[in-house]
Amino acid sequence: MGNDVSRKTHSVTGGYDISVAEMGAGPVVVFIHGSGPGASGDSNFRQNAQAFAKSGYRVILPDLIGYGQSSKPEDIDYTLELFTNTLYEALQAQGVEKATLVGNSLGGGIAIQMALDHPEFVDKLILMAPGCIHEREDYFKMPGIAGMVSSFGGPDFNEDEQRRLITNLVYDPVHVTDALVKERFAVARTQPKDVIMRMRTPNLAPRLNELKMPILLFWGYNERFMPLEGINLFLEACDDVRVVTFNKVGHWVQVERAAEFNRFAVDFLNG
Repeated sequence: MGNDVSRKTHSVTGGYDISVAEMGAGPVVVFIHGSGPGASGDSNFRQNAQAFAKSGYRVILPDLIGYGQSSKPEDIDYTLELFTNTLYEALQAQGVEKATLVGNSLGGGIAIQMALDHPEFVDKLILMAPGCIHEREDYFKMPGIAGMVSSFGGPDFNEDEQRRLITNLVYDPVHVTDALVKERFAVARTQPKDVIMRMRTPNLAPRLNELKMPILLFWGYNERFMPLEGINLFLEACDDVRVVTFNKVGHWVQVERAAEFNRFAVDFLNG
């Protein structure tokens, strides 16, 4: 990500370590990655972080518990509470007092939960096809998630399966590079199956009306992981929300339309 990145590891409740990368200076923007084998802050937001830093923001890139360079405990339930609380503690240890949260997929659900738990901490929300606004069972019926669970949960997960899973995240497979596949597979090999198989997320849709901060929502029309109906949940429940949608885009809006995502998001932050 460049030579201007610093990385620290913070010990949090339970004795877990959360790895956090940082770049830039100014108001804080925290990028929260999604789930999936091999996910990390770096691999999810490589095309975005520096654009925000160059626009005058202090960018924080954590690896969630179970992912990247953070602790990967086994034989536990990976609950939304666990993800949110360990991340919040790590951000506090990093000296963050207020931030805009940028969350994709599970990361969007974590951002929502953190905004509900600590509304004074969250300035704005930028969400890309966020999770945790439907029942867990509904998500597991989505073709992208069903394929991820059956593949990663099996005994023969390999680099070809990793490539297939990443391909499901995008509309155009040109974004699935050999380097990205190898990077995520190297992380996936260190992850316990529990991080996917024992993920436990509530349905936060009934509480969306509690979000009073400005929200910018992104969604790809060719989404295979998060139901498109999620857009209407925000439009109907939230006081201050705007939506950007793209056709011929999948789950990774911030990758497939990186330049537009960066421009819209930075304008939203500057407004």
